[in-house]
Amino acid sequence: MNITFEELRRIKHALPTGSISQIATDLHIDEQTVRNYFGAHNFKDGQIVEWHREPGPGGGIVHLEDPTILNRALQILDTVKAQS
Repeated sequence: MNITFEELRRIKHALPTGSISQIATDLHIDEQTVRNYFGAHNFKDGQIVEWHREPGPGGGIVHLEDPTILNRALQILDTVKAQS
């Protein structure tokens, strides 16, 4: 799956407080792994996620090897939107 880095960060910043923890719990992974997925660079903790970034507009194009974390984030955003 391809997405701009800018869009990936927009999604992360739109998530309600506690969503990173919720995603980590739901997927049985470390919170830092979720942060790394959204562009953090703290590889000391958590796992390095499989995505590749190519330079370009919008912060470049990110190719996500596994969209599971992104899909869970989008589900959370859809739930928040439906509640408003």
